[in-house]
Amino acid sequence: MPDHAVVMQRWQVDAGAARAAHPPLELRYGPGPREVIDLFEAGRDAPVAVFLHGGYWQALDRSGFSWIAAALMARGVSVAIPSYDLAPTVRLGRILAQVREAVEAVRARTGARPMVFGHSAGGHMAAAMLSEGRASAALALSGVFDLAPLIPTSLNLALGLDEMEARALSIIHWPAPDGSTPGGTTLDCWVGGAESPEFLRQSRDMAALWGARGVRTRVEVLEGLNHFTVLDPLADAGSGMVSRIVDMARSGD
Repeated sequence: MPDHAVVMQRWQVDAGAARAAHPPLELRYGPGPREVIDLFEAGRDAPVAVFLHGGYWQALDRSGFSWIAAALMARGVSVAIPSYDLAPTVRLGRILAQVREAVEAVRARTGARPMVFGHSAGGHMAAAMLSEGRASAALALSGVFDLAPLIPTSLNLALGLDEMEARALSIIHWPAPDGSTPGGTTLDCWVGGAESPEFLRQSRDMAALWGARGVRTRVEVLEGLNHFTVLDPLADAGSGMVSRIVDMARSGD
């Protein structure tokens, strides 16, 4: 996507401005240098939404996404943004373990399961947290739920996935949350209309599969938005995306 470098540079600039305006509280969830959460608090007893960044498990960190907090804070929702280690330094399974620890650290602080949302690889991890009963609800933005198509691509050079590991870590093969264990049973799959057919397919397939198993699912296709601009509505406190996250954070559905 030819504009991705421009969009990502904008993220960095906007993130710096957001951190200057509202310095986050840093919470450590592990001993490693990247095992840190930026917590942007909207107020005492505010519900918390955890944002999991993308980058195909091999790029980026929390510092580039501070800008997403302002609109949600204005609507009374606190935002927690963790970093995690990256491939090829660690395996994807270890990254998932770190995300579990980060989400549990937020839960321990607030006493409640947080709503979790994420972009791309972060969408994969948000759905994983819902499957495991760690989230009150999940929203995936252009999520990656089936890892098998990554095996023959250059993205797999860092991930090193084989067929067995890709299947084991593909959320499309994980148990759907069914209400028999604590945690939420709502999954939203939002995806840009200008995405590749594969991203559109995966969002639709994921929602259909878990929907057939009793999960409350919905697909929202955002016309004209691509894999990077799909995050743009998070900057607008009045957008449908922000409103949906607020509702999910407050009620879990």
